[in-house]
Amino acid sequence: MRKHRIILLLSLFLILFALSAGAGQTCKETILSSTPKSIFILNANGTVLQNTTGLMWMRCSLGQQWDGKSCTGNASSFTWQEGLNAAANQSFAGYNNWRLPNKNELESLVDDRCATPAINTEVFPMTPSSYFWAASPYAGVSYAAWSVDFGYGVVTATLKTGKILVRPVRDSE
Repeated sequence: MRKHRIILLLSLFLILFALSAGAGQTCKETILSSTPKSIFILNANGTVLQNTTGLMWMRCSLGQQWDGKSCTGNASSFTWQEGLNAAANQSFAGYNNWRLPNKNELESLVDDRCATPAINTEVFPMTPSSYFWAASPYAGVSYAAWSVDFGYGVVTATLKTGKILVRPVRDSE
């Protein structure tokens, strides 16, 4: 019986995911954006400065390329350790001090009024509605770390061996 419930729940999740994946971003216009474009300075080099935190972000997910207007290509998936290394080894827009953001930094990009994706797509175009790694380990469980789901803005623990996406950040000068 329990196995049937798990299969049913998984099936329902997959159906809902498939329906939402084709629907595109939806935002409630009656709610103020938690990440309005006005709190960001968009740079032509594919970076953005977040005024509220002083952080500089890559506008594209790792694996995507900045074409001067938007992100192209597919985002790459990484385990947590691979994500930490991939972010730290980036050389982009003249900077080589990129890193994986901590949980609070990454969560600061969630636009609470939007879903699929739950992020400002003018600032971060072509962001997949998917989970992204945070550098923060999950306290008490050595095999998990924090992640943020930019499908719906959920912050959760994810197994470090799982493969999910990365959006590098750096401290601005």
